[in-house]
Amino acid sequence: MHVGFARPQVAELVLQLFGRSVHPELFGTRTAKALCRDDFAASLRICDEGHVIAFRYGSCTVTEVATTRSHTLPKRKRLFERKLCGFRDVAQTFDGGLRYWSSCQVERLNPDVFLNVHEELSADCARATLAHRFGSGHRLAPAPLSLLRCDAGGDGLLVHAFHTFPDECAVVRTQSLFEISG
Repeated sequence: MHVGFARPQVAELVLQLFGRSVHPELFGTRTAKALCRDDFAASLRICDEGHVIAFRYGSCTVTEVATTRSHTLPKRKRLFERKLCGFRDVAQTFDGGLRYWSSCQVERLNPDVFLNVHEELSADCARATLAHRFGSGHRLAPAPLSLLRCDAGGDGLLVHAFHTFPDECAVVRTQSLFEISG
């Protein structure tokens, strides 16, 4: 029986990129959505530790996973694993005209600023492509939340992900672009 939820520590988070699909049963999915366009398809998931974005274009599948370092995932076709800390950019080019770019940022805020940012993100949940509010570990503390905002066009998919960590007054932001060229 699942009783409540506690977010992992921000220091445990990593961003991984796979040059293949990763089986969804490997994640504790809270909510999911599929996006289909003429040229591509994407699967979005908010999971216990973060998110999973699987992007398919032609014969190429790329999967971005934001999770903890201790979360056991396959090593086959794992292209990179980067600790989520500070500010980082990564880029990868694939055969068939697909480019991937991601920018990650961890912001640790003072409590008053965190509450304001958390309230703004909470209001954004209604307009997000996908959002989930986790259970709060304390009745007076805000509940952690995750939301994904997507902009899907003919040339690819842009995903803005936000994950809040109230116990640490931290916000993890990623911006990922799956771009089709040619």
